[in-house]
Amino acid sequence: MGVRQTLPNLWLFSDQRNDRQLERALMRLPRGCGFVFRHYHLPDDKRRSRFDALAKLCGARNHVMILAGAGATAREWGAAGAYGGVAELGEYEGVARFAAVHDAHEIALADRMGAAAMFLSPVYPTRSHPDGKVLGKSQFLQLADQAEAPVIALGGMNAERAADLGWPRWAAIDGLS
Repeated sequence: MGVRQTLPNLWLFSDQRNDRQLERALMRLPRGCGFVFRHYHLPDDKRRSRFDALAKLCGARNHVMILAGAGATAREWGAAGAYGGVAELGEYEGVARFAAVHDAHEIALADRMGAAAMFLSPVYPTRSHPDGKVLGKSQFLQLADQAEAPVIALGGMNAERAADLGWPRWAAIDGLS
């Protein structure tokens, strides 16, 4: 069974600011959630070491772990998939591909390129981009309805906002750390 058939509803993204809390956050998540390992702030050797340590924890909790980066690296490291911008999807052959999308054009492109799922953002204001333009509930729902692949809400999400949005799949950095 592929990642798309077992796609979790709840996803945690790693970031430099939540690194110290990741083990605790991953343990608190219900079994079988998703985890997007980014850790762009680390040099390659330390990034791999941190990935391996968290992969063991994810395996024990039955979490789906995907790697932000090239598909070849995701395969080599044993990730369930690769995450990146929609323009990079073509580079992710041989692994489940998860696209970061922000508008109707990117959604259509991700669908054409066979994305396993897409993270549509930013739904709400985020700490990462506090002054950035947000989709809001109405525009998010309108865009998500255009997608063929599953859509995961990202950007300023937490349990309360997910409930208000009425969308089953969502992801967060701070909202789950």
